[in-house]
Amino acid sequence: MIGWYVHHHGFGHVSRFLAVQPHLRAPVIAFSSMPRPAELAADVEWVLLPPDAEPFDAPDGTRVDPREAEPTARGHLHWAPHGHPGHRERLATIAATAASRDLQTFVVDVSAEVVALARLLGARTVAVTQPGTRTDAPHALAYGLADRIVAPWPEGAVPTPGLAAHEDRVAWTGGISRFDEREAPDPVDERRVLLLGQVLSADVRGELTRRLSERGWNVTSVGHDDASRVDDPWPLLTGSTVVVSAAGQNSVADLAASGARAVVIGQDRPFDEQRATAEGLEAWGLARRADGDVSAEELVDLVERAAGDAPDWARWRVAGAAARMAAVIEERLP
Repeated sequence: MIGWYVHHHGFGHVSRFLAVQPHLRAPVIAFSSMPRPAELAADVEWVLLPPDAEPFDAPDGTRVDPREAEPTARGHLHWAPHGHPGHRERLATIAATAASRDLQTFVVDVSAEVVALARLLGARTVAVTQPGTRTDAPHALAYGLADRIVAPWPEGAVPTPGLAAHEDRVAWTGGISRFDEREAPDPVDERRVLLLGQVLSADVRGELTRRLSERGWNVTSVGHDDASRVDDPWPLLTGSTVVVSAAGQNSVADLAASGARAVVIGQDRPFDEQRATAEGLEAWGLARRADGDVSAEELVDLVERAAGDAPDWARWRVAGAAARMAAVIEERLP
């Protein structure tokens, strides 16, 4: 049986899980603070973990901010606040389930602390990594302990200094998208721009929409708030002339699966993850790049330049990537 830790920030980690899980032969128990995804198969167990970042009551009754409770252990960990009941309970739940259900392999996407716990429990541990300068002590600990490391993008696309000492255990799967193998409709010759996700502030989004509309573009914006979310953005991805998106791993994999002409914005994220990805996409000629402080005027120019691009998204190796990750997870399973 396989355990799988799904980080609760954003939707990329759970989307990756949903893409890979159907390719696994062995049953899976998922652990996360996120609610169970509605589209998850009924026979897959989902263990809801308590949150570990909210203030908590100390034994003497004082209210404690976990950021003030030595959460990094002097830089050796990312998050393990002293005395937090939610943090203790989530690790205890994972450990108890691993013992009672005989979890032989544990996938961690992502947490240095859960990698350490899984390996200390004797599980074969598969750590999912992300782009960026991850050379800090907690990442070095996780990479050193992991039996296998999954990098869900093509080798050479993004500099990975933190992985240099561990390349014998790294599997470069290519981008993992829920849309892999989904057929794209025939392109429509229209001037359509899709603004995808929480990639722009409301002011910039409004100004960009106005400027593009004045130049004859049809603009659609989805995913920037709860009201604008769509369950299936595939028709919009494949039916747009240009897509403006963040440079997160999940977003980029979806762009690759759809073959989109794109402008990717490297948002401010830990370890410069998105900036590194955006720079790699630009260097490979796959997308136009912008920084998080890009203006509406600059974006209009980038969109109109991107409309003439012909990106070779096959280089991002989305086709078969979810199955390749599943094969890494199930190596040496009985």
